[in-house]
This record gives sequence, C-alpha cells and structure tokens, in this order.
Amino acid sequence: MTSSRNWGRAPGPATAAEAAAAGDFAVVTVPLKNYRDVPAQPLEGKVVIDTNNYYWERDGRIPELDNGEATTSGLLQKHLPTSKVAKGFNHIFAKDITTDGTPAGTPNRRALATASDFPEAAELVTRLYDEFGFDTVNIGPLADSWRVERDRPAYVIRQNAAELEENLAKADRTV
Repeated sequence: MTSSRNWGRAPGPATAAEAAAAGDFAVVTVPLKNYRDVPAQPLEGKVVIDTNNYYWERDGRIPELDNGEATTSGLLQKHLPTSKVAKGFNHIFAKDITTDGTPAGTPNRRALATASDFPEAAELVTRLYDEFGFDTVNIGPLADSWRVERDRPAYVIRQNAAELEENLAKADRTV
C-alpha cells in the first residue's frame, strides 16, 4: 500500500499501517500468502477492496481454498473482522484497468464483478468501476466470490454484463 499523505517528510512510499490509516478506503493487492500481514487496526470500519487471487504455485496450498470451504476475500474478511471487505479488480489484467474503460451507456461496455457482505462496500466498488469505465455485476456475498476467481469462466476475459452473468452462472466450485 502507498499513500501520498505527507507524514512530515517528502511524499512517497508509506508503511502499510500508515497507508491504511491515511485512506478513506484501502485496496489490498498482495500475494495471497501475505494477507495476514495487512494491518487490521488502521482499517477498522473502512472498506477494503480485495484484488487477491489464489495461485497455489506462489502461495502454497491453502486447504480451505482447495476444498472449497472458503474464498480469498472471505479469508481477508476473517483477518479484518472490523473492516468491510469487497472483492474487486481481481479478474482484469492491471494494464486493462486504464485502457479498457468506456463511458456509461457504451454498447458492449466491459463489466467487472464485485461481492461483499456489506452493501456500502459493493457500492463503492461499483462507483469506482463506473468512474474507470466499467459496468458492474454484483455477485452477492463474499461466500459467492469464488465464481470470479482463477480458473473460472469469468476470470481475466473481456466480457459485457450479460456475458459476465452467463460466465458466473457456469462457474464450477470443484475446479
């Protein structure tokens, strides 16, 4: 995490705790194996957008994910019990975030999914998606966020809202 807030020194990188405390919300983009390093106290009461994906080759095996008993965002929510976690930006290549957006109402506008147990968190992701030029499909609670994780039909492909909904419906938890 980084922050542009001036902490009595030249603007630049901040510690994770400083960035978490400074922001109105946070975006967590770390290898999943490091999610427990995200500081909980400075994020208390804040929306946390989880972009994480599980790559067992990098993260090591996580039995509750392998067995379909948890989701990546659910693990982060459990680690941050006083925050409001929302899944977002996890199924789009980073380079496409700044290049694939189009104005609202554009035919075949690219859509991205979100999920959260907190309506205000999903609404924040929806607003950000729209500002960046994307439609939103709300999956529902974090327990259903697996539908847009790695190796599922909706993962990192360009799709409009109708196609995204179709791909979410095709998702198989046993993959």
